[in-house]
Amino acid sequence: MGRVEGKVALVTGGASGIGKATARMLAREGASVAITDISESAGTAAASEIAGAIFIQHDVSSEQQWQDVIAQTIAEFGKLDILVNCAGITGSNAPQNPETVTLDAWRQVMSVNMEGALLGCKYAIPVMKDSGGAIVNVSSLAGEIGTAMAVAYGASKASLSQFSKSVALYCAQQGYKIRCNSILPGAIFTPLWDAFLGNEAEREQRLKEIRETIPLKVWGEPDDVACAVLYLASDESKFVTGTEIVIDGGQSAG
Repeated sequence: MGRVEGKVALVTGGASGIGKATARMLAREGASVAITDISESAGTAAASEIAGAIFIQHDVSSEQQWQDVIAQTIAEFGKLDILVNCAGITGSNAPQNPETVTLDAWRQVMSVNMEGALLGCKYAIPVMKDSGGAIVNVSSLAGEIGTAMAVAYGASKASLSQFSKSVALYCAQQGYKIRCNSILPGAIFTPLWDAFLGNEAEREQRLKEIRETIPLKVWGEPDDVACAVLYLASDESKFVTGTEIVIDGGQSAG
C-alpha cells in the first residue's frame, strides 16, 4: 500500500473499463484522483465509489476542456503528478475496413485516441516539468499488428505509441523530470469490445473464439492493465521512460 502516496493523478476515460480500474487502484495506493469522462452519469458514479476522488466531465478532443480540466485538478488538489490518457473509442459499431471506413469516422477516432492524448501531454507538461511526474498513455496491441476490420482504431493506437516515445525523449532532452511510457493491452474484457462481438446470439461464440487465440486461454481483466499503470506512475519506475509494456496473454509472442 502507498505506492503513490501523496501524488495527484488525472485519469481520462475513468468512468469504466481500464480507466475506472486504474483510478481505483491509484486511489487505493494513496493518490488523489481526478476522474474525467465524457459520460457525466457514469463518471459521477465511478467517482462516488472512490474515496476522495472527483469527477470532471471532459471531451478529450476539446483543447479548451483540457485547459479547464488541468486547471480544475490543480485548484482541487494543488498539483498534478500523474496523467493517464486512457479515454478511447473504436468509432463505430460497424467494421471499419479500408474500403468502408468513412473520413468522418476516421477523424472521430483520431480526435479522441490520438489528439486527446496529444492535448493532455501538451497541457500537463508545463505544470509537471518542475516538480516532475509520470505520463502513461494507454495504447493497444492493435497498434502493433494489422487490424483489417478496425483500421482507424489500429492506426490511432500506432500513432499513440510513437508519440509517447517522442514525449519521453523531449522531456528528457529538456531536463524535465517527466517520464512518459505507453501500455499496449491485448484482449482485455471491457465495453470497447462490444463493437466486435456481434449480436447476442453471436457474442458467446465470438468470446470463445477470441479467447482461443490467447496463449494463456483467458481474457485479460482491467486490473491487469491497472497494475502496470501503477508501476509506471510510481517512483518504482524512475529509470523507465519511452518504453512500451505489452499486456496480451502472450498473443504478440507468436
